[in-house]
Amino acid sequence: MSHFLFASMPQAGHTNPLKPIARALIAAGHTVDWYTGRDQNVGATGATHRPMHPDLDGPPPRSEHTGLAGIRWDLKHLFLDPVPLQVTELTSLVTQTRPTALIADMGFFGAGALHELTGIDWISVGITPLPIPSRDTAPFGTALPPSATALGRLRNRVLYALMNRLVLRDVHRHWQDVRARIELPPARTSPLAGISPLLHLQNGVGEFEYYRSDLPEQVRFVGSLADDSGAPFDPPAWWLDVIAGERPVVHVTQGTVANDDLGALVARTARVLADDDVLVVATTGGADPAVLGELPGNARAARFIPHRYLLPYTSAMVTNGGYGGVQTALAHGVPLVVAGATEDKPEVAARVEHAGAGRRLRSAAPADADLHAAILQVLGDPAFRRGANRLRDAYARIDTAAEVVRLVEGVTKPAIVKY
Repeated sequence: MSHFLFASMPQAGHTNPLKPIARALIAAGHTVDWYTGRDQNVGATGATHRPMHPDLDGPPPRSEHTGLAGIRWDLKHLFLDPVPLQVTELTSLVTQTRPTALIADMGFFGAGALHELTGIDWISVGITPLPIPSRDTAPFGTALPPSATALGRLRNRVLYALMNRLVLRDVHRHWQDVRARIELPPARTSPLAGISPLLHLQNGVGEFEYYRSDLPEQVRFVGSLADDSGAPFDPPAWWLDVIAGERPVVHVTQGTVANDDLGALVARTARVLADDDVLVVATTGGADPAVLGELPGNARAARFIPHRYLLPYTSAMVTNGGYGGVQTALAHGVPLVVAGATEDKPEVAARVEHAGAGRRLRSAAPADADLHAAILQVLGDPAFRRGANRLRDAYARIDTAAEVVRLVEGVTKPAIVKY
């Protein structure tokens, strides 16, 4: 049996998708140490928690920027600045524990750096839409549809040149500076291209992602990496309203990250559907539902409801585009209305639209009329349900736990590294 060292950024969106992988490997007889923040509850998987330095743990710095400007800021300050200290601490852990391989979320750039420095086997895990370059897609962050025609590929080449030479030029300089600090040579590729050369486990199914004729062979789609720990569910007093099936259920959430202003989407959805024959179920991602104010008579709210209980009764989900929540909704065949403008959310929304599984609204706080029309369209047009069901069937064809174990065991081996 092997011993794996996991590493993840100390945020739920980065850590939770790795939890099913850890559980599957531990159930198969392997051992796992996990380097991440103190509040990520990774010990519940059976892994041994290895807390990261306090300077790396805690609320991430936030940017007020959206779109490409937000991606630039996040890359530099959220993901690249921590790399030197990540590498220092990982080097110490590798020396202590001698792992077979390092398994890390794709946003944890210290893992790839350690692989370059030591040769340790490294497996990356995709927790966003696949951001790596392709001749068939526009650059990640533009949220443009793919195109593999001659004109489309010309468009893509031009956009990549503009992205690398102008839009992300300061990010590339920043990355070279960080690499020099840890004695790595200049990088030839964008940080967004940084997946493992050994194995990349991509959250989701190929049917949701854009087709790439040049997809690297180490990329493997492993289905939904939703963290379903099987914890008991204490239903709210109004739960019978959900399961009675008397009205279509519209679930609305802003996830656990971009939810500082719940009026942007959660409260807005309840308001615009106040006169419709639906039941709105809102979750706040942790905040007291009282912050939503007085809700219409057809709306209910809770801090959190496990999706495995709620989504089987849900007719449509309104979301700001958190990748994990979208994956879970589609795995249940639930069509979506997606309205998000930060992090990777525009790219998530673009893929939902491309797959025919929902509507994309190009604002984090859409106009009431646009939001209302989109929800009614998704509820009323069976094409969106059919699109979501096609994806549901794709997820159902993958036994995620078995596939993860098969792939990881198939590529890992005792590594000769420079500890």
